[in-house]
Amino acid sequence: MTATPDPRPGVPLLSATGLHVAFPGRRGAPPARAVDGVDLGIGAGEIVALVGESGCGKTTLARALLGLVPPTAGHVTFAGEPLSYGSRALKAYRKRVQLVLQDPSGSLNPRHTVYDAVAEGLRIHGHPGDERAAVAEALSRAGLRPPERFFLRYPHELSGGQRQRVVIAGALVLQPELIVADEPVASLDASVRGEILALLLSLRAELGLSALVVTHDLGLAWNIADRVAVMYLGRIVETGPVEDVLTSPQHPYTQALLSVLPESPTPPIVLTGEPPDPTRIPPGCRFHERCQALAAGEADRAGVADRCRSAPLGVLAGGAARSVACHLPVRGRGL
Repeated sequence: MTATPDPRPGVPLLSATGLHVAFPGRRGAPPARAVDGVDLGIGAGEIVALVGESGCGKTTLARALLGLVPPTAGHVTFAGEPLSYGSRALKAYRKRVQLVLQDPSGSLNPRHTVYDAVAEGLRIHGHPGDERAAVAEALSRAGLRPPERFFLRYPHELSGGQRQRVVIAGALVLQPELIVADEPVASLDASVRGEILALLLSLRAELGLSALVVTHDLGLAWNIADRVAVMYLGRIVETGPVEDVLTSPQHPYTQALLSVLPESPTPPIVLTGEPPDPTRIPPGCRFHERCQALAAGEADRAGVADRCRSAPLGVLAGGAARSVACHLPVRGRGL
């Protein structure tokens, strides 16, 4: 099993440009702008963590990148080619970009053996080769060895970590170039989480596999990602190399997320209220209604409080450079 190289060097393997996803409002309400202008790129062999609270739009963004949700505006490209939403094109695309869900119990049919669960993708895509050999190799890559020992077992006979490895094997069997992992270890015990993260890193090293890891946990991003993108209310508010962002966070929202980690050297920052309704995104910085820097008077002292409340911020570039969407020149605080 070998990775397919990016056919156009220097071009991100997967990228979104000006991406918007809006859902119709209920009973005449304005549309819900779940993804509201996002640029994001993932390079060949790169792991990017997409981080934010529940409801920030990160799962909708991931689904749009997978072609599961068509964008309202903007576009997605893969290996330099625009994503087409025709059924045949999407089928070919989803062979190259695979989804790994957070709940392996919900991802696996309890009536299917491990063999059938992993072989399902091969059968959907009409795999012309040796099915048994492909399933065995995928299980072995996912750390289930010897693979034949697991062929006839059912999900209820496996541990949580083993079930997640079966889900990963089901993605690997199609030899994808990129996986989108939505909270891949959220349902696992702490002792197993590290094993699955180590597996994802080893797959990157062995296969050149790229990954977008969707998570609410910045600690997970620190352990696995090359780059992190922090999302709030449909927008990326801070992005850059993971070490830079997590050791010197510039956006107050990133600082608040980091402050609640057990290893944080700063007191926890408790954000007031819930994220605003995506049908009524506030003017100015979309975080200003919950911003601890604005509440503490830092924005007033810096002379930017009015801008925070009324001046919109642009869409951050989707490349590897460090960038932050904030009016306040805040000082970094991190791990």
